Amino acid sequence: MKILDKYIIRKFLGTFFFAIMLIIAIVIVFDISEKIDDFLEKKAPLTAIIFDYYLNFIPYFVNLFSPLFTFISVIFFTAKLASNTEIIAILGGGVSFKRLLWPYLLSAGVLAMLSYTLGSWIIPKTNAKRLAFENKYTRSPFRYSGKNIHRQISPGVLIYLENYNNIDQVGTKFSLERIRNGKMTFKLVSDYIQWDSTSGKWRVNNYSIREIREMRENLRFGVRLDTSLGFKPDQFNQRLNTIETMNSSELNKFIALERLHGSENINFYLIEKYRRIAFPFATFILTLIGVSLASRKVRGGIGLQIGMGLLLSFSYILFMQVSTTFATSGSLSPFIAVWLPNFLFAGIALFLVKYIPK
Repeated sequence: MKILDKYIIRKFLGTFFFAIMLIIAIVIVFDISEKIDDFLEKKAPLTAIIFDYYLNFIPYFVNLFSPLFTFISVIFFTAKLASNTEIIAILGGGVSFKRLLWPYLLSAGVLAMLSYTLGSWIIPKTNAKRLAFENKYTRSPFRYSGKNIHRQISPGVLIYLENYNNIDQVGTKFSLERIRNGKMTFKLVSDYIQWDSTSGKWRVNNYSIREIREMRENLRFGVRLDTSLGFKPDQFNQRLNTIETMNSSELNKFIALERLHGSENINFYLIEKYRRIAFPFATFILTLIGVSLASRKVRGGIGLQIGMGLLLSFSYILFMQVSTTFATSGSLSPFIAVWLPNFLFAGIALFLVKYIPK
C-alpha cells in the first residue's frame, strides 16, 4: 500500500465517520424533541432512554444510511481534492484513473463488510432492545384484527378463522383439517375459540369433530374442549418489524416457517432478507459514481458536484422505495425490487468510470 492509498483511505473513512457522527447528533436532537412527551407521559426511566433506546438506535441509523453517507463523503472529499488540483497532480504523476479507484474500492469494501456484519448479526440484537422500549413507552398497544385467515400450521394441517383479534384472543368460525395423501382424515369445526393463558391451551366452544378412517366415519359433538391445536396466539401478535430483531440465520428459518403457514406478508420478509446484502453492495456502486462525478475540477467550487451527488443519492433512495412498494403489493418479485436500483445505478457507474476521465 502506497502513501497515496493511505492518504485517500484516511480521507474517505475520516469524512464518512465524521459525517455520520454529525448527522446522528442532529437526528437524536430531533428525535428527543419528537418523543419527549411520550417519555414524560409514560415515565420512561432516563437509564432506559439512554441505554435501551438511543444506544441501540445509533447502530440501526448508521447502517440504514451508510450507503447514502458513503456517497456524500466520497463526493465531498474528492471534489475538494479536485478543487485543490490534487487529482490533477496524481494523474499527472503517472497514476491511471483505474489505479486511483483502488483505495476508494478498498475503503468501500471495509464499509460494506461493516454494514453487512451490523445488519445481519449485530443490529438484530440491538433492535430487540430498541423495539421493546418503543413498544413499551412510545407506541400504542399492538392490535391485530384479521378476517378470513387461512394458514397451514404444519404439513397437511390447515386452519381457518373467519375473524380473529389479539386483544380478546378470540377467533370465530374456526375449522381445522388434516389432509393425508390428498384426502381429509380429520375436521374440527367450532363456533369460536379462545386462548386460555392459564392452561396454555385453546378453549374450543360448540364444536363438532369428524374423523375418517378408511371406509368408516366417526362424528361427535361437544360444548367445550380444551386442547393445544398446534399453534399459539404469538403467530398473530407479531408486528411486521419483528423481523428486524432476527439475525440472518433466524430470518431464513422464520421465512421458511411463514411459507409453510401461507403468510400474506412473505414478500415483506423477503425484502428484508435481500436488502441486507443489497445495501452493502450499493456502497461500491455509489462510491464509483461519487469518484467519477467529483474527480474533475470545475469552476465555481464544489457546490455543483455536491448538488449532483445529493440528487443522485436521493434518486437512488426514491427508486428503492418505489420498487419495494411494488414488491409488497405483489406485482414485482422481492429480489428484483431490491436489486433493481443496484443494477440500474451499476450501469450508470460503469458508464461514468469509462467516459468521465476522458
